[in-house]
Amino acid sequence: MGSKQIAQETFDDAVQENITEFEMDPEEAVREAVQQFESQGVDLSNIVKAVRQPASENGQKQKHEILLTLDSLGRAVADSDLAEVAEQLVTFTDQCKEQLAFRYLAGQNGAYSVVFSACQLASGDRNLMLKAFYTLSAILDGQPDLLDSAGQDLLLQTLKEYREDAELTLAGIRCVRHACLKHEQNRQDFVKGGVLPLLTGAIVQHGDSADVVRTASSALRVMTFDDDIRVPFGHAHDHAKMIVLENDGLRVLIEAAKAFTDNSSVLSELCATLSRLSVRNEFCQEIVDLGGLNFMVALLADSIDHPDVVKQVLSAIRAVAGNDDVKDAIVNAGATDLIVLAISHHLANPQICEQGCAALCMLALRKPENCNVIMDGGGALAALQAMKAHPREVAVQKQACMLIRNLVSRSRDFSQPILEMGAENLITEARATHKDCDDVAKAALRDLGCKVELRELWTGQKGSLAQ
Repeated sequence: MGSKQIAQETFDDAVQENITEFEMDPEEAVREAVQQFESQGVDLSNIVKAVRQPASENGQKQKHEILLTLDSLGRAVADSDLAEVAEQLVTFTDQCKEQLAFRYLAGQNGAYSVVFSACQLASGDRNLMLKAFYTLSAILDGQPDLLDSAGQDLLLQTLKEYREDAELTLAGIRCVRHACLKHEQNRQDFVKGGVLPLLTGAIVQHGDSADVVRTASSALRVMTFDDDIRVPFGHAHDHAKMIVLENDGLRVLIEAAKAFTDNSSVLSELCATLSRLSVRNEFCQEIVDLGGLNFMVALLADSIDHPDVVKQVLSAIRAVAGNDDVKDAIVNAGATDLIVLAISHHLANPQICEQGCAALCMLALRKPENCNVIMDGGGALAALQAMKAHPREVAVQKQACMLIRNLVSRSRDFSQPILEMGAENLITEARATHKDCDDVAKAALRDLGCKVELRELWTGQKGSLAQ
């Protein structure tokens, strides 16, 4: 992906030049322009790679199809022609969903203000409101900066007034979610505006709707993200605590899971959100007390063939295992064997290998009894197989090294069996390949009883020292 940027007009002019100066047909002209800019390291992800529509008879400038639709929508809104607004909203939404480049071009040309005006015009007309909010969601997808305070207020007010309407609630929550991804200020503004009880309330109110439960759970999770690179310190931790302490979020999510025992996609989403809320020891324990651990283990067993679900459940188990008492509950529930099975079953999947090793690593930490269970269940061998399968994946290497270290740090009897599995060579290779693995690999080798080569950075000399 290139790092340089160009304007849409620059690309369009290059295409037009290829057509007029070099007599290329339109498709060839676009291909040539793409090749030309990409060879110069230009990022074209936000560029519409198509030929603009010809100029109209009145001499109007050439425009891309989505801008022509936007013009039609703007005229319909200005004329308060509700039937035409409805038709143009559907067309515009479909075009926005095709690709980010279309949404970006529309966003750069005033689409948000037109769509916001359409939302206001639709007030009181439920069907038109649905179409308008679908469009707002589409234009905000990947462009959270477009939303302003008036848009935030409109969304919050709609979610309050139409809380009993599942479809409008779903449409509003999708807008909120898109507006908060990678945008810390929007998250903080929505939380201050009272969005958290609206999201948990939607899950309770529409607990029989898979779409509402899944989307509201996802929106809650987004409130705990720290993904806006423009902000050095976000409120992710504070938002997680508010969801749990002020909005009974753990109970709401776990109760919701009971209605979808056969719906792995909903349960996976709920697991992912629970993992983001496991920020305190008492929260981890509460998840177990409410029955959350039981549904996670059952879901892992039932969905072992579905990698996306497996990854989310492993991540959740890893998160709640931060509590030492919960570690024992997880092992007693039989999760250890399932985690090892998940790693072995999805050995080609680096994310599952990483999360599986990390979960076992947490279970082994400060718990010699759990280490016995993990060793008996083949956990060390699975981790080493993961290292062998993914030598270039630093996250896999790091988590596997930490697991090995935790297994032997208080149970030295495991050192020889693990060494016989080929651990020393794999860990040494990880240390040599990945700078980020150096400390954990060195610690694992030391606790295995291996000789560790230390780099004396201040002299440039190397020495060997039995650790």
